[in-house]
Amino acid sequence: MAPTAIDRRLYVEVQPMALRLLVLLGLLTSLTMAPGARAQTIKVLETSPVDHATISGTSTAFFVRFDKPVDHIRSRLVVTRGSQVVANFQPRYNTEPNLLFARAPTLPAGEYALHWSVKALDGADIVQGEVFFTVSGSR
Repeated sequence: MAPTAIDRRLYVEVQPMALRLLVLLGLLTSLTMAPGARAQTIKVLETSPVDHATISGTSTAFFVRFDKPVDHIRSRLVVTRGSQVVANFQPRYNTEPNLLFARAPTLPAGEYALHWSVKALDGADIVQGEVFFTVSGSR
């Protein structure tokens, strides 16, 4: 049986609309699923100093190691004492891809916190964290 003029007109009008709906549905699905599928939370593997450590104040090196490569340009390390920022570091670029590293001058005795803000190279959200440490008075 041959299609009638009405069948052809309906086919011509409905097909582009159905195609547009399928494309729109595909775009919406990719927008809502793609970020979660490719961007996962960064996990901290190791820090120096470790949380609640007591260290000597001479030439202190700080690092945070993650489970994936990080964006060194958009990452920060900050040392605070109470609410006062003692040092604000741009991590060194010539380190391992998954490591933020910085060296601080000698810190006076007291209680401190090392804060980090990091973004993974795979586009994951910015992750922040901190460890607390004490600098001993003996050198």
